[in-house]
Amino acid sequence: MTHRQVLEALSGLLLGMFVSILAGTVVATSLPLIISELKGDQSAYTWVVTSTLLATTVSTPLWGKFADLFNRKLLIQLSLGLFVIGSAAAGFSQNTDTLILFRVLQGLGGGGLAALSQIIMADIISPRDRGKYAGLFGGVMAVGTVGGPLLGGLVTDSLGWRWNFFIALPIAIIAIVLLQRTLHLPKQPKRKVHIDYLGAMLIAAGVSLLLIWVSLAGTQFDWISVPSLLMVLGSVILLVGAVVVELKSPEPIIPLGMFKSRTFTLSVIASISVGVSMFGTSVFLAQYMQLARGATPTESGLLTIPMMAGLLISSTVFGGMISRRGKWKAIMVTGAVLTVIGSVLLGTLHYDTNLVLVGIYMAVLGAGLGMLMQNLVLVVQNTIEVRNLGVATSAVTFFRSLGGTIGVSVLGSVLGTVVAQSIKENIAALAPADQALAGKYLGSGTIPQINQLPEVLQTVVESAYGSGVGFVFLCAVPLTLVTLIATIFIPNAPLGKLNAVQLKKQPVDTSHDRDDASDILIDVSTASVALPPVGLANPTGQIPAVKQGDNGATPAPKRMP
Repeated sequence: MTHRQVLEALSGLLLGMFVSILAGTVVATSLPLIISELKGDQSAYTWVVTSTLLATTVSTPLWGKFADLFNRKLLIQLSLGLFVIGSAAAGFSQNTDTLILFRVLQGLGGGGLAALSQIIMADIISPRDRGKYAGLFGGVMAVGTVGGPLLGGLVTDSLGWRWNFFIALPIAIIAIVLLQRTLHLPKQPKRKVHIDYLGAMLIAAGVSLLLIWVSLAGTQFDWISVPSLLMVLGSVILLVGAVVVELKSPEPIIPLGMFKSRTFTLSVIASISVGVSMFGTSVFLAQYMQLARGATPTESGLLTIPMMAGLLISSTVFGGMISRRGKWKAIMVTGAVLTVIGSVLLGTLHYDTNLVLVGIYMAVLGAGLGMLMQNLVLVVQNTIEVRNLGVATSAVTFFRSLGGTIGVSVLGSVLGTVVAQSIKENIAALAPADQALAGKYLGSGTIPQINQLPEVLQTVVESAYGSGVGFVFLCAVPLTLVTLIATIFIPNAPLGKLNAVQLKKQPVDTSHDRDDASDILIDVSTASVALPPVGLANPTGQIPAVKQGDNGATPAPKRMP
């Protein structure tokens, strides 16, 4: 495809991605207020976030497999419609339970957008050429991730938080029409695909039960108790069952044989840790700004700009460098180091930390994440066997989203426990009259609205959330160290220059098994990559499966160079 054809094909795709980013980010800064008005507690706050992440995580590989069987353009339009319907329905929520339910629907549509957008981009953009379009992706992500929270804050302060769920509707309609008019893809060879529904159900059930445990433990029952034991045991049984099913399935969601690849295994380990940092910071920074610093939703969006700016600038600049030079190892290791440093710095947060320093800390962490996340998928695409190219991409992103989902739930539970204990200790030191006020305003256990509290209680709550969020970031530091170690040991391999369509046209040596020949033509629709709520441009495309020999012949190596 020519540059102009690529731009035309990407126009509707980018607008659809913008809608999905906007629908998520406009709500981010308003969540503390939303949960407060719906009488929810810290557990509900965490589940509003993790329910969407879990639905997106589980559905992403399934949407990828659906693309093998049905029209991709129609599927991405349907997923966009499903996403926006879920978002609009959430605007009518009357309690946190219905909000969580509609957020699950939103997550299912988001999984389709994440998978299908990356499938389509894999067809038309190679790893080396990704940097050429970094400016487009960076612009869309900047407007969505930076403008979204600001718009959400303004809408919340002027019209009310419910309108945050409605504002994406007109843009979504335009995106659906634009996709229909501008997106023209070559016909893909159809093949019979076995969808591992049982494996998906077992994974979803096992992870969900684990999330329920970490969400309720410490509040509804002790961490070490009979309910905890039963939930953990049940989750282990379900996940072991999922492993057994995956081993026997002809087309598993996560082919376990890929873990024999050093690059794949280390990238998965690093992705799990990165997912915790990525999703955790976006969730808990909003709480810090509003509950520890007394910021309004609009102010909260403004105060978190350094995080998004660091992420977007680093991903765009270093994406272009990788495209020009083909070198990625030093950039990724540097990003991992910055992630460790940023997490340590954010671990020092208190309710009275200088906001300039907070901004610097956020920018450091954002820059590190921007240098890491898109390239973890890229290195797997660059080295995995051709037969596993699509599912490997999907699997790395699946584990990143899974790590983020579990991480947010665990860290949210830790935050709730730390905050409750801190508030209890601080209230005990107050005068009897102030303790009576505390019982009136804080006795329900729901997340309070700071501006409605007496001044003496504002200090108590702000101190609790300030130190609590800092402690949460310190808890994430060991995971960032794991990311650094894994990144250091990922083998350094040069990047290729062919996209998926070109890859499929490459001839193969017929002396090999027929299955190997058909594997070259495997549909890249399983190359699904989850799109983060902070709006990252993930790597796309694929690399040469074959290369010309000295005599002009075309060998068929089993691994991509």
